[in-house]
Amino acid sequence: MFSTFAIRSRKFSAGVIAAAALGGSLLAAAPVQAAPPGRPYGTVVASTGIVERAFPSTDSSARGMLKFHGQAALRCKVRAQEVGGNPIWYMLRDRTTWVAAKYIENTGEVSFCRTVSHKALDDPQTRAAMG
Repeated sequence: MFSTFAIRSRKFSAGVIAAAALGGSLLAAAPVQAAPPGRPYGTVVASTGIVERAFPSTDSSARGMLKFHGQAALRCKVRAQEVGGNPIWYMLRDRTTWVAAKYIENTGEVSFCRTVSHKALDDPQTRAAMG
């Protein structure tokens, strides 16, 4: 004969299994929610890499180089000199250098540089490069 404990344990186990099955089906039917947006970054897609510039212009001095498939954190973007038909340039998050968006595949939404320090944007050379 079964004890009262054994019967209750079986009922509890059956209830847990039913709840898990039901919960699993509810999870499958629920719409997928997007993960909260993270801080945007970009991956270099130019096979020769990309030059970091002091200002958003190819006439500006080189400040560094990002290698093919290298990743860089993106702070914001501006419209400036067109490179390959693309007028967007990204300012990097960890340093004040610029890269042409033509050669960057970005992840996440990159906002325009409205909230960036005006010191970086109000420089006469930057303004001339941005048109």
